[in-house]
Amino acid sequence: MSKQLIPAQRREMIREYAETHQIIRSVDLSDLLDVSEATVRRDLEWLESAGALERTHGGAILSQQLRGEPEYQSSAQARPAEKRRIGAAAAALVDDGDVIFVNSGTTATQVIRQLNPALRVTVVTNNVSAALEVQEDGFEVILLGGVLRPRANSVVGQYALDTLEHIYANKTFVGVNGISPKYGCTVPIPADADLIRRMIQRTHGLVTVVADSSKWRTASNFEAASLDQIHCLVTDEGLDAAGRAELEARSIRVIIAGDDDA
Repeated sequence: MSKQLIPAQRREMIREYAETHQIIRSVDLSDLLDVSEATVRRDLEWLESAGALERTHGGAILSQQLRGEPEYQSSAQARPAEKRRIGAAAAALVDDGDVIFVNSGTTATQVIRQLNPALRVTVVTNNVSAALEVQEDGFEVILLGGVLRPRANSVVGQYALDTLEHIYANKTFVGVNGISPKYGCTVPIPADADLIRRMIQRTHGLVTVVADSSKWRTASNFEAASLDQIHCLVTDEGLDAAGRAELEARSIRVIIAGDDDA
């Protein structure tokens, strides 16, 4: 019966199987559909081109698509403990005298909140929420100008990009909405992607992505950075071993917040 399935029926079955199992192997699909692995590979190629899956060696992984931009307050209420730990682990990478870029977003906000108050640090950010919270005398905060985006508590636009053209940072910390081997680091708003790209261009040191594990293998609409531009990912223990290995194979240091062995 399986051999009589038309391609559209096979692909729908593969899609449903992926939604249930997340990670799928070509050999298992071959047995399930009673077709050759070559046929399965062609179906996986088609589904990957449609954005439903990401192919891996010997199979594929379900690709999650982010629809729209989450509001800052609702995002802040998601995984707060993980974000605090991620922020603390990322802040520990900051040294005395550093100039750092930090973008908007609730996880990036935690990086600024968790900075060691004894350090002399210059924070350059478009993150209005975080900038207003800095109370320490040792911190100098440069809040980028631009168009206010109340939904994200941030500023973006040409004024912000122009200001960055006059600054170099030692380190950059960026929060993203998705990180994926195929699609890189993505965000739902093009102005945010522009800002992250400019921050990375103006950094002559460590570029770190801060993102909880729910962002892994999730894709949004606008690429902010390729994985080749990232030196480090700070995330939580929800990142699976295969994901960690895949990132480390690309020479990306993975820090699991709260993991003393990271």
